[in-house]
Formats: sequence, structure tokens, C-alpha cells
Amino acid sequence: MLQPAYPLKTARLILRPFAQSDLNALHSFQSHPDVTRYFFGEPRTRAATAAALRDKIARSTLTEPGEYLALAVELIDTGELIGDLTLRWASSEHASGEIGVAVHPRHHGKGYAAEAVGELLRLGFDELGLHRIYGRCDSREVASASLMEALGMRREAHLRENELVKGEWTDELVYAMLSSEWNRR
Repeated sequence: MLQPAYPLKTARLILRPFAQSDLNALHSFQSHPDVTRYFFGEPRTRAATAAALRDKIARSTLTEPGEYLALAVELIDTGELIGDLTLRWASSEHASGEIGVAVHPRHHGKGYAAEAVGELLRLGFDELGLHRIYGRCDSREVASASLMEALGMRREAHLRENELVKGEWTDELVYAMLSSEWNRR
């Protein structure tokens, strides 16, 4: 089980559970074509973002495998919501988890994603006790692949044309880190 002691703070960010008041900010990037370019779905409507937010609000703890933790990423200096993190507890038996991140495009290239995901990895390894955490991205999503590499995750797979995304066969990259690698960094 994982029940983080909120709020979680990094040098520049606060990671916290989502709240109903996050709707406008969340919609500002979930409706952005650059954010959803490599996702299965299209940019979200306000109604779809509101439905997703209701689900995220209920995801502040992990009690069993298959669940995911949803964290809002906000700037300490301004309180602005700039991103969305997920940690899915993939398997108890195999002690594995999966990470996901989305950051508003106007905040790309500032190191916020690396800072936030670094804290997410700490939660997964140090607090949930996972053995392996992985992340996946479309092979054309260079920024996500670079992020995972910069965090010390190693590329384990390049799956050729394994998913049909918006009518196009796409390649997927899989990156992972083991708890022993996390402890050595």
C-alpha cells in the first residue's frame, strides 16, 4: 500500500492529489494537441477532462495492484498546475509499476518533468517497495525517451509497429529501472 504524506515537495514543485479546482488548468493541457499527439485519444473536451478529473481525485493512494496514483504537479513559486503524473502498481507478485507524465507545453524544456518523475520513482521504489518501474512512449516522442534516459532508465525494447495510434501503426519504446539501479544512482 502507498499513502504518500502530502504535499510532496521538490526544489521547485509540489506534488499533490488533484482537486476539483484543477479543472481549468488540467483542461488547458489535456485539450492541447501537442500534449495528446502521441496518445491514443484526441485532445479532451471540457466534459471529458471533467470526467478524467473526477477519476484522478479518487486516486490519491494505492491499495492494490492494478490501481494508479494520480498526482497534480504545481509550481511552488506560483501555485500554477503544470502537469499530471501517474504511478500504476502493475503487479504485486512481480513488484512492478509504470510511470506516466504530461506537462503543459509552455513548461517544456525547464526540467520540471525530470524533477517530478524523479520524485515519482522515489515513491515507487522507496515507499511502495517496487523492484522494477517502467515507462513507455511512442518512438517519435523524443522528449519522453530523452527524459527516461536522463533519469537513468534503460531502454529495454523497441517494439515495431505494435500499436495503431490515430490510424497509424507506431513503434513503442520501453524503458525501465530496477530498485538496485535506483539505489546506486
